[in-house]
Amino acid sequence: MSSAPSSIYTTSIPVFKQMLGGLSEVLRKAEAHATEKKIDPDALLQARLFPDMFPLLRQVQVASDFAKSVSARLAGVEVPKLDDKEQTFADLQARIATVLGFIEGLDTSKFDEAATREIVTQAGTPKEKRFTGQSYLLNYGLPHFFFHTTTAYAILRHNGVEVGKKDYIGTY
Repeated sequence: MSSAPSSIYTTSIPVFKQMLGGLSEVLRKAEAHATEKKIDPDALLQARLFPDMFPLLRQVQVASDFAKSVSARLAGVEVPKLDDKEQTFADLQARIATVLGFIEGLDTSKFDEAATREIVTQAGTPKEKRFTGQSYLLNYGLPHFFFHTTTAYAILRHNGVEVGKKDYIGTY
């Protein structure tokens, strides 16, 4: 008899899958918008909300990085490396598909001890941070993931792509 997935699994993997699916749909609509309006795709891929913020392309890369790295660390497996060489909507779709394939392939049992597993990060600074798995997911991983998925959506909406909340949220 198998046990139910851990609460860390159920509050991470299904959320990442749902939101990456929504991000994929938003990007699909953005590409169609560019084609229909005869807009150079790079105008959208390089669009930003403000000059000191990442452009759309990088927002998608970082959102997908959070989905894969948070999932991997919680499962206690090595974080897969992606090269960040995406240049097109098709490249971004392939990246999302790769990350979805990775997180969908994680065995639920890997998350059994995730809530109390120590997670050590060194994000962007030489200063390391230590978390329990639960704190890492709820106070660090999900907020960062949602920031970048939301910003990607906002960039496209700001640039006239007809997307709404249903597109952003995805299928659940």
